[in-house]
Amino acid sequence: MAESAPTSVLIAHVVHYFGTGGMENGMVNLINRLPPERYRHAIICLAGHDDFKRRIHNPNVEFFDIGKRPGRDFSWYLKLHRLLRGLRPDILHTRNLSTIEAQFVGVLARVPKRIHGEHGRDVFDLEGKNRKYNILRKAARRVIQHYIAVSRDLAGWLRDTVGVPEARISQIYNGVDGERFHPRQASRPDLGLPEFFAGAQCVIGSIGRMAAVKDYPTLVRAFIRLCEQSAESSIHASGLRLIIVGDGIARAECQALINTAGLSSQVLFAGDRSDTPDWLRAFDIFVLPSLGEGISNTILEAMSTALPVLATRVGGTPELVKDGETGSMFTPGDVESLTRLLADYAADASRCAREGAAARAWIEQTFSWPKAAAGYMAVYEKLP
Repeated sequence: MAESAPTSVLIAHVVHYFGTGGMENGMVNLINRLPPERYRHAIICLAGHDDFKRRIHNPNVEFFDIGKRPGRDFSWYLKLHRLLRGLRPDILHTRNLSTIEAQFVGVLARVPKRIHGEHGRDVFDLEGKNRKYNILRKAARRVIQHYIAVSRDLAGWLRDTVGVPEARISQIYNGVDGERFHPRQASRPDLGLPEFFAGAQCVIGSIGRMAAVKDYPTLVRAFIRLCEQSAESSIHASGLRLIIVGDGIARAECQALINTAGLSSQVLFAGDRSDTPDWLRAFDIFVLPSLGEGISNTILEAMSTALPVLATRVGGTPELVKDGETGSMFTPGDVESLTRLLADYAADASRCAREGAAARAWIEQTFSWPKAAAGYMAVYEKLP
């Protein structure tokens, strides 16, 4: 007698808001790679979503908005409970501190399997030592059956600070699509901006939310100083360009700094874009000046594009960037150090090419989405 096919599993993913961001990008890549005949997905957004959801191609996905209001809105607990009782998911998968309370609702709604993911901490709790938040995290240990951390740094913090037994933690790196994020093959793409790129000798770029935790003003200040000091370099200021792809609260401050410095013709704030692989291929150097990170998808994508990465020594970033081999690291907020690094790399194209090639090789060896998806499936399947 032939064995019957396994029944499909419904996973209820709970996020605060589903929009442009590294965690959400990771969810898109994961869900698109999980076998649709085995897994169905309900993405429950506490505070809404935007068109970023269109990047999900898996047909077995539904979106639900709870409509949580800012501030102390406790009505969302009841709304979530009703939704979970109606959906009857097999697995509840929450992510980061903003959704961890949904785990208590999951118990009351009798969701049999409960997983929590840690993808990085925000600017209000960079080191994960906030006493109030850790009381909540420790209380949630009683109802969360398993944890997924995207870096060794976060896995160690869950074990040592939050007190989660090591056996209940799986560390799974994000992957990167090496075909989509491939190195530049010939000339730099002009992205419809031939005048901006005319005369460019070195394009410094970054991609990310312009949120406080990303600290883009540090990058902008370093670029301004680089231009001021360019008389001492082999690259004149007129050959330098800076591009930041993304949007957020820090954009206005960064634009004001550039306007004051008189460098508007050499700096582009491109806003949110869906064609990020082409933008990366227009860069010569990638910079991420974050105050805190879990595992940065944009660093992975930049490395896959064969770019040297200059990044802060925070969170899981040292697990990605090999200092002196695939890029360089600096202290958060250290404008002088970043300026020196930018000057060194901008003046040494052979170093950029050498470290960029090493970055691509490191990505091919270690970070793939099939490997990441297999890790998540192993967690989903092993829970009783």
